[in-house]
Amino acid sequence: MTAWLDVAGHCFNPTPSVSVVQIARDQVCVVVDDALSQPEGLIEWAAEQTFELPRGYPYPGLILEAPQTLSQRVTDQFAQHARRLLGGRHTLDFFVRLSLATLPPDLLEPVQWQCHRDRLAAEPDRVVYAAMVLYLFRNPALGGTSFYTPRQPATETDRMIADSQTLGPDEFRARYGLQPGYMVGSNGYFERMAQVPAAWNRMIFYDGGLFHSADIDEPSLLSADPRAGRLTLNGFFVCSRNAR
Repeated sequence: MTAWLDVAGHCFNPTPSVSVVQIARDQVCVVVDDALSQPEGLIEWAAEQTFELPRGYPYPGLILEAPQTLSQRVTDQFAQHARRLLGGRHTLDFFVRLSLATLPPDLLEPVQWQCHRDRLAAEPDRVVYAAMVLYLFRNPALGGTSFYTPRQPATETDRMIADSQTLGPDEFRARYGLQPGYMVGSNGYFERMAQVPAAWNRMIFYDGGLFHSADIDEPSLLSADPRAGRLTLNGFFVCSRNAR
């Protein structure tokens, strides 16, 4: 990774294309195209590493913690392009990893059948949790990202989410009428508000408190090979909130 960063110089493109997608009345997704100067270098580095199963969270595949140098540069990009637009003032903490979605639909647990939120703790009014995805694959059929809003009252949504973490697949399916598989659109519990397609070397930033999910509607394309599968660089940021 050090060699790749040295060759790439500032590994992020200094003049990317930046746009904003409206998700809801007061929520946006910041889209940064042509994000990396040399994305192939990061993919080749990733292909030489050993990815591991996640611990403590239900990601449906393999992960690899990013080196600190790359993590800091990702955080710099967040501050430059997205933090203010997402309501953040100062970045208090961050975590960056490489991710490979690999699980076939029949091996997913109920918590993986639906959209989710990226929250590191209960969300006080003074904190913003933001998230980032950088798509490191050329085939858009591997899936972008969709954003959802609950269709049920908060108490019912919270109960269903809690049950998805504790019930087995058969019991959860019988209770809620949901089927195993990746979520790829609205269902009886969530309505899709917006969708951002995947694109080569595209980086997106959004409020991690929003329900969201990867659009993996062709899971047969998933692979554990970083050169062929759904490789992403993911960032998670805790920020102080702008004064209102």
